[in-house]
Formats: sequence, structure tokens, C-alpha cells
Amino acid sequence: MRRRLLPLALSLAVAPAFASEGMWMPSQLPDIAAQLKAAGFEGDAADLADLTRAPMNAVVKVGGATGAFVSKDGLVLTNHHVAFGVIQYNSRPDRDLIGQGFAAATRDDELPANPDYRVLVTTGFDRVTDRILAGTKGKRGKAYYDAVDTATKAVVAECEREAGYRCSVANMYYGTDFYLIRQLELRDVRLVYAPPESIGNYGDEIDNFMWPRHSGDFTLLRAYVGRDGKPADYSPDNVPYAPPGHLQVSTRHVGEGDFAMLAGYPGVTFRHRMASEFAQQVDWQLPSRVALNQGMIATIEKAAATPEQRVLYAAQLASMKNSLKRAQGELDGLRRSDATRVRRDDEAAMLAWLARQPRAKATRADIAAAQAVLDAASATRERDQLLAAVRGQTQLLRAAITLQRLAHEKGKPDAERETGYQQRDETLITGQLRQVQRRYDPAVEKALLSHLLEQCRALPAAQRVAEFDAVFGRSAEEAQARLDALYGGTRLGDEAVRLAAMGRDAASLAADPDPLLRAAAALLPAVLRLEDEAEAREGELLRLRPSYMRALIDYRKSQGRAVYPDANSTLRVSYGQLTGMSPRDGVNYVPVTTVGGILEKHTGAAPFDAPEPLRDAIAKADFGTTADPKLKTQTVDILTDLDTTGGNSGSPVLDAEGRLIAINFDSNWEAVSASWMFDPRYKRAIHVDARYMRWLMAKVYPAPHLLAEMGLPAE
Repeated sequence: MRRRLLPLALSLAVAPAFASEGMWMPSQLPDIAAQLKAAGFEGDAADLADLTRAPMNAVVKVGGATGAFVSKDGLVLTNHHVAFGVIQYNSRPDRDLIGQGFAAATRDDELPANPDYRVLVTTGFDRVTDRILAGTKGKRGKAYYDAVDTATKAVVAECEREAGYRCSVANMYYGTDFYLIRQLELRDVRLVYAPPESIGNYGDEIDNFMWPRHSGDFTLLRAYVGRDGKPADYSPDNVPYAPPGHLQVSTRHVGEGDFAMLAGYPGVTFRHRMASEFAQQVDWQLPSRVALNQGMIATIEKAAATPEQRVLYAAQLASMKNSLKRAQGELDGLRRSDATRVRRDDEAAMLAWLARQPRAKATRADIAAAQAVLDAASATRERDQLLAAVRGQTQLLRAAITLQRLAHEKGKPDAERETGYQQRDETLITGQLRQVQRRYDPAVEKALLSHLLEQCRALPAAQRVAEFDAVFGRSAEEAQARLDALYGGTRLGDEAVRLAAMGRDAASLAADPDPLLRAAAALLPAVLRLEDEAEAREGELLRLRPSYMRALIDYRKSQGRAVYPDANSTLRVSYGQLTGMSPRDGVNYVPVTTVGGILEKHTGAAPFDAPEPLRDAIAKADFGTTADPKLKTQTVDILTDLDTTGGNSGSPVLDAEGRLIAINFDSNWEAVSASWMFDPRYKRAIHVDARYMRWLMAKVYPAPHLLAEMGLPAE
């Protein structure tokens, strides 16, 4: 893979704002080699820039998060919560893998993941900015968006000529630079080992984002390929994938002050956003997100009255609860750090500096224009959030809209189809349609829709959408009657019907008498219209934001500070050390927890219901070589100052020599706001100690064959 540096004349041989701040692209690491070495890294920073070499070639994208190969036979280590959908997918009331855990005795016993679950191995990362922006000159709004979109599709299609690869274009620095990412797409992923939920999610929402923590949040999966070595759909004849490299799990002990480095796929950060966006996040977005999730959770929990319904909605509820707590923590953190004022003052200083630079007038004009676009978007923010929930949090309605949209797009040449509905996307759509059966109950979905539609009806007249009113009615009574008719008469609950509908054209699908398909057909014009409006705004921001970013980058350079791009689900590296913190007066966090804390928290009732085999093993104190020599007991979780955010779940944490010492799974409550603002006083990351994972697999829920596969002693 060729390493290309950003064409922004960035001198990265300067310090970031804080030593541990930064989600660095691997290609940037040679330029901060001195800082890495000073922090304790003992390897060659140039090796980290090469995705074909260890350790980066072992770090993979798993689901919507991260994992790492830990054996030559495709064994993938990630979080229990990252693989929770796979565990839930394979669970039944009479086979409770969530509650009991799972360990495949042989490879024949490994269980297939849900059909759209993927492991992606990054093999290429190349700058394509000139190609992406070549057709944008003189264009604005939707035309600018379409020019970028058309060029992106062409680059992706060229990249995907070789079967088995999934390619994408990553937008760096908000439309300033673009990179083509090439990933091997492993489609046959299987569940190998998962501890019981009472270990993997010990403490659940009470402990979520909290320290001290005592969760064994890890799971092992395995990636498979066809006998020809190429990616393939699930088949009993497939063989384990042989990765280009894998990480060695460390058997050494770590403690406070030791170097730590994390590699993973952080989702999205917003640290380079405009000051007005910080203000909106604090004043409206986060409070409204808290309220939205609270309402949806309460509705589902009330409607899911049977064990079968609770299993079906376990993964969705877990995701909603995590989103709720994260939003509340982010709001509290941004207020604690006074982020709105800090960002406003920083932006004002930047603009004052900019006023003294050449071309300041043109740059200020672009910044003002971008602000006008953001102001216009705020006028419909309540509507847009609610409609996103209607489409995103339902199963059967979402499937019906997806089918109608796919039929609509199939009437165009493939290159002109909307992203997400091209031929390359149909396998994923098929997987999503297949798994509806295991995540859907009509009574629960109707209750959730009824709750969301009630809020839609309360919107100001200017934000109401005529098509949604026509389909679902304008009163609670109408909505209930319509929902009863839609869900009582539809056949889309049958997987075969859903899959057969994928092959039909738009005309026949629009005319189908199935009530839910007809409802989706009636909603489709609104979906398309609102998407066009959103793309026009996005096109303008793609055109205008680079002026803001260039000014910010140059301003940071004048301060002697390096700039990393905001996270965007591409591979990044953070570094720091094991360290505690003092979040408030009289409170001190030490960086390591032990099994003693599990017993201290144990109540016998969820979420502090440590299973009997774990409690017995702790009582025996048979920890072997995994016991910390200083603490004289078994460790559980560790705390570092690594820079992380959502998507970093499952990221391997490495020592100074590149060995795996932990996997990331959470942030502390005080640091949830780090997606917007890095505050070194509070930013910490929480990881499962590899010593705890080894001990569980050796002494508590034994899997000696897996330890041997990872080259670890079974003690």
C-alpha cells in the first residue's frame, strides 16, 4: 500500500494540544515519531504507517466497531457488546446464549452470524482528492453533491472490480481531502466463544460509562472463506480465513504509567465543527436525543411482555440504552468543560487571526455561507430526527420502504442509483431482510410506531409531512386503526415474501395489494424529496467547509499544533498510558480493578448477578500466572488516557512492543463528551484486561483449545 500524506502543507513535527490527544491516521505517525518514542513506544513508527505489516494488518472492522485477529486461523477478538447481535441472533428461549454464554467445542460447533454481519480487512488507503473534486468546479448545492457522489461511485466501482472487496471513499477534513479505502469483505463470520451476559455486561446500564468497572466485555468470532481462499457466503464447506498477520496476546503484566497504544475504527467525532454547532449540540440536540431514547425504551419495555418478545428486542434495547446514557453523559461533559464557550472563544481567536491573512475576505464569505446553511437545517431538525427514528428503529416498515426504494433505484443505470441501493449493496440488503424474523414482533413494532407518530403529529405545521399524515392519519385513533390494518394485513412478516419482493420492478411493487407495501409506496415520494433537500445542504457544506478547515489548520499551525482529521470510521491510532484520574474533589480513580470488586458489587440480581462459577473461582483464588504480582490478585479492567470514541469498541490495546494487553470497550462518564471536545482532565478509556480474559478462559469457562490456538498457556 502506498503511503500518501495530506496535501495541506501540514507540518506534523509539532506537538498536539495534549500529549494523549489525537486519533491519527497511520500515514501521519512517522511525522510524530518523536512524540511516540517519548511516550514509550519501542517500535518503528514507519511500520505503523504500512497497513500490510504488523500490527496494523491484524486490526479489522467488525460490525460497526473494531476487532483484531489473534490467531493464524481467522480468530477475531472483539467486545461482547459488539457481537451481541450475533449472540442474540443465535439465542432462543430454549437456548439462551445471552444468559448462559457459549463456547464452541470444535469448529463444527461454531454458529453463523446474522447474514449482514461483516469483518472488513483494510488493504489499501490512497488519496483520490483530485478525482473526487474534478467535476465540482462552478457547482453548488445538489449539483456539487452529485458531482462528488458520481466521482465517488466511479472510483469505488473501479476498486471493486476484483471480487471480494468492499471499497469506500472517506471524506477527510470536511470535504478538503478524500481517500479511497479498499477492504477485503469477509461474509462468513461465526460465533466461537462468549461469556454469559452477567460477565460480558456485568453492571449493565448502571455501570455503563462508569469507573470502577468490572466487565468481561469480550467475545471471540471466526472469519471463514471458501476453499479457494476467497470471501464467500456461509457454507459448511468453508474454511477458516488465514489473515496476513495476527496479534500476540501478551502474558506480561502492566500497571500505572505503562505505555499503551490503540488501533481501531472510531466512528464520528466533531471536534473541528463550528462554534454554532457546539451550541446547538448542547442546547437542543443532546436534550432532545435523551428524551427520544427515553420514550422509545419505555415503549418497547412495556410492549415486550413475553420472554420471546424480550429476546427479539434485546439487542435493539441495549443499543438504545447505550445511546441514551451516552447522550446524557455527553451533555453533562460538555457543560462541565464549558465547551460552548471554549469553542466560541477559540473560533473568535481564529477569525481574528484570519482577518490578518491573505484572502481573508473570501474565506469569511464561505464561512458565513456555511453558517446560513446550518441555520436553515435547524428549522426542520425536530422533523428530521423523528422521521429518522421512524425509519431506523422499525423492522418491518423499514423493510417495506427499503424494498420500494430498491425497486425505484433498479430502474436506473447502476452508476446512477442512490448509494446504498446499487448492485454492490444488494447482498447486504438481503441479509437485513433475512434477519427481520429474529428482531421483530408486530405488537411491539406497532407500539413503537404509535409512540413516534404521536410526536410527529405534535410538530409545527411547517414541519409536518403530508405523505406521513395520509398514510398514518392525523389523530391517535386514526393512527391506531391504520397500524392495525397495516400490520394485520401484511405478508411481509414472511421471509420468503420479503426476499421475493427484491426481484420485482417498481410498477408491480407499487401496485401490490399488501397494505404495508402500499404504505411504503405512498411514503416514498416524501422520502425522496427529503433526501434531495438533505443532499443539497450537504453539497453546500462540502463546498464551503474546506475554507473553514483550511483556516483552522493554518491557525493551529501558527500555534505549533498538529491537526488530525475528525474520526470517520477509518483506521486511526491513539497513544498514551495507563493512568488514573481525580474527577472531583476527594475522588481518585486508580487505573486497575480486580475481581474483589465483582464480589463487592454482587447482589444476586441483574445487573450485578455474578454467575456461581465465577464467584467460586474468585473464592478459590486460583489465578495462576494471570494474577498481578503487585496486587496479588486477578485484575479485571484497566484505565488509560487513550483518545477514543464510539466505533473504538473492540479496539486492541497494545504495549510498547505491539503485544495485545487489553481491548477497549467504554469511556468514563466524565469523558463521553470527547467526541466533541478533548479535555485531558477527564478523558479516559476503559478496557478489558487481557489477563482477565485469559483467566476466564482457563479457570472459569474453560476453552483450553482456544488458548492454545492463540499461543497462550492454559493456566
